[in-house]
Amino acid sequence: MLSGLPVRIAVTALAVTGLLAAAPSTPTTPRVPAAASAPAAGSPSSGVTVKMPTSVADRLGSDRKALVDAVSADVLSRARGTGGPAPATAAGKLAAEGRKVVVDVRTVTRDWARGVAYVEASRARHGAPEGWLYLAHRENGRWVSGLEGDPEFAAHVAGSPLVGAAERRTMAAYAERTAAPRTRMPAPEAHEAQVSPAGAQANTNGLLLPWMPDHYMTLTGGPHAHDSATGHWSALDFAGGNAGGLVRSSREGTATSMCGAGGGWTRVIHPGGFSTDYYHMRNATYYNGTSIARSALLGSIGTDTCAGGSATGPHVHWSLRTYDAGYNGQYTWLNGRTIGGWAWWNGSGQYSGCGTRLGVTACPGTALYNRTG
Repeated sequence: MLSGLPVRIAVTALAVTGLLAAAPSTPTTPRVPAAASAPAAGSPSSGVTVKMPTSVADRLGSDRKALVDAVSADVLSRARGTGGPAPATAAGKLAAEGRKVVVDVRTVTRDWARGVAYVEASRARHGAPEGWLYLAHRENGRWVSGLEGDPEFAAHVAGSPLVGAAERRTMAAYAERTAAPRTRMPAPEAHEAQVSPAGAQANTNGLLLPWMPDHYMTLTGGPHAHDSATGHWSALDFAGGNAGGLVRSSREGTATSMCGAGGGWTRVIHPGGFSTDYYHMRNATYYNGTSIARSALLGSIGTDTCAGGSATGPHVHWSLRTYDAGYNGQYTWLNGRTIGGWAWWNGSGQYSGCGTRLGVTACPGTALYNRTG
């Protein structure tokens, strides 16, 4: 539970071979003793699950609590459904919903840290979690954390030695240059058309559906909210087909395994102003800010719920996010955008929308080919 009482932090060791190198699919380093990182009662990280390699824990020493506190406070202020209250209040609301907060510290240098943080989705329904890449810098003895979308994150990307040159180029090559507000967009009403802005179709023409071109999968869920509840209808569900169940990147970019080694959630940041999420995969390849090509193998369709939600059968839950000049990643509408050669349109309710291509309409239950043009 997340509460004001002392709670043991679960610290999981992950094998990390470098910022731009893939690590093994399973952890190989020994566990860090949980007691070594246990937070004080009432601190922002009280009850937060922490993951870090043994080498990172050793390098941080007694400073690791301050780092985890800084990242945890940011996460709790951004978590959906908490209204941005004080960390202790936010933690209590999430605990009541059975949603864990996880801070994964992947890489550190003397004054820099990098990793992933996420809040689990409710396991009471089909949906997906919310998560962020983060960078933290120790300034005057204090850790300053920045999640994606924070001004601190943008500043850290420009100066951190933990962001490789290839990744920095990818993150800077935005097609949509207008600065987006750094606050969360209000959830749309169900009846809103959610038509994408002018030029959006052209900007997404380079994005494929999440499997090999010229193969097919079956659409099992039309446009719906990433968490299956509120927000823009940014997600599609796919299963079956002749692609061997293999999930592949929609475009080249930098990939990060959000749940860590063995988890079925991957995020890829593309150079065209978008990023894509892939959830519920099994046999997922572990990536840590790794440069990948278009159609790179991410995993296989599955029922993994490493960060909450539920899945009644093997599939991939694919979501589209904008990634703008302010390093702000937000789930965005699919309505009117072209992905994999298909223009996607909302239905009267979540999951009921369809794709159209060359006069053909593909609604849920229809097999459709992934096309490059």
